[in-house]
Amino acid sequence: MANVVRDPKLHPEAVLGDFSHPDPVRSFDLSQVDFVYGSRWKQRYFTRRGDDYYVLPAQWDIKHQRWLPYHVPAGTDWWVKFYPDSNFERPTGPLCDGCHSVNYNIQTKQVTEWNVGCEKCHGPGSAHVEHPTTGNIVNPERLDVVRGNDVCMQCHSQGQPPNNPIEGKYYDWPVGFLPGERLADHWNLEEHRLGTTDFFHFADGTAHKNRMQGNDFTQSVMYHRQLRCFDCHQVHSNRNPSNLGAVGNELCQTCHTPTSIAGPHTTVAEHTHHKEGSIAGQCTACHMPKIAQTLGDNFVSSHTFRFISPKLTEQFGIPNPCNTCHKDRSIQWALAQLKSWQTTSPWRVSQ
Repeated sequence: MANVVRDPKLHPEAVLGDFSHPDPVRSFDLSQVDFVYGSRWKQRYFTRRGDDYYVLPAQWDIKHQRWLPYHVPAGTDWWVKFYPDSNFERPTGPLCDGCHSVNYNIQTKQVTEWNVGCEKCHGPGSAHVEHPTTGNIVNPERLDVVRGNDVCMQCHSQGQPPNNPIEGKYYDWPVGFLPGERLADHWNLEEHRLGTTDFFHFADGTAHKNRMQGNDFTQSVMYHRQLRCFDCHQVHSNRNPSNLGAVGNELCQTCHTPTSIAGPHTTVAEHTHHKEGSIAGQCTACHMPKIAQTLGDNFVSSHTFRFISPKLTEQFGIPNPCNTCHKDRSIQWALAQLKSWQTTSPWRVSQ
């Protein structure tokens, strides 16, 4: 997060896209790029025109090492109808920069710093620098569970400010929010009607678009049991992928042990019906399937932690973890297998 936006002139090593060969998808060269954004799934390129930045019309697919077009079409994101069709008439200020910087000022279009700096999560820090005490800085660990999660959800959720438009512009980030406040005073999560599939959600309310971890998480039993994002993610460490505190089942089994109230009350192999240590023997294989699209065939993990039954695939087309792996098998086969398991409720797996 601390390096999500970088100046390629200062950090040429941050450029991942291939600018050394011509490509019909890419209509610009590196000299036109003022910022690169992203380094894991995709990389996008911002150019400055006047006092605003704009996203150039090609993005680098990191997984496949290829250029793909970048343009948000009509009928997708809620804000599209409020902006012209051209990328160069959709400034990143109202649409992106609030989450890619610290203290973006909507009047001056200036920032304290680019990237997710300390104050993005800990609030104003000048008094703390002058005289460090626990009383003049926000520590998300000490906030109540709602406000603690809100610190992360200010950027890791889809929605819109309740008072849009703000000074004549439509913003896609929670203008005015500071850590320690209630995000709901600055942000409405994207609405969803159960049974309908739209740009943001599957029919059961699970997100099928990236950057909706907060939308998912607030639906989960974990959230209602007052877990926080940073109970699993250690944002000050990049030791593990996704800033996780541990990898694989080691993280989940911090709480979920055979003797805990949370379960699973059996061994991992008995619970999953797959060999312990295998891909399908990972807790996340069933409870956090990669179904939220970030780019092309790159998907990120769901955060509802619900098991998605093959029945929901049959009824609504929501991908289920069984057939995602067993692509050569039918939905009915998957349902029959689940119902035969003696360690799982047959009523639960068929819903």
